[in-house]
Amino acid sequence: MKRHVDFLSWLHLAWGFIFLLVALAGGALAAGALAISTGTSPVAVRSPMAAQLTAVTLAVLSFIALAWAILHLWIGRALGAYRPWARTLALGLAVVNMVLLPFGTALGAYACWVLLKEEGRRVFEAPVH
Repeated sequence: MKRHVDFLSWLHLAWGFIFLLVALAGGALAAGALAISTGTSPVAVRSPMAAQLTAVTLAVLSFIALAWAILHLWIGRALGAYRPWARTLALGLAVVNMVLLPFGTALGAYACWVLLKEEGRRVFEAPVH
């Protein structure tokens, strides 16, 4: 079962890096929308307020994606180190990931399968001396 936990750790790291890319792309789009809203850009707009609203919305979504990425990267590293608290947090993330179709759903279902099985629980237990 350790190989499943290791694979789950890698999946969390991959999911975190994907969201990191989403955050960077969203930040770039927010910066572009902010540049359009100012009068110095070569693009003429009738309503700079719409461009500003777009910039703020993209910036907020980018911040959420960045937080989600950091959380997944942190949990992914902790799962790879078999930290007991990481199992609990990964199960919480699995529930939220279920909403993010289709890949988040697959990640959440796999995390539940790995972490809720008895063999999966034993991987995170401290060895008895």
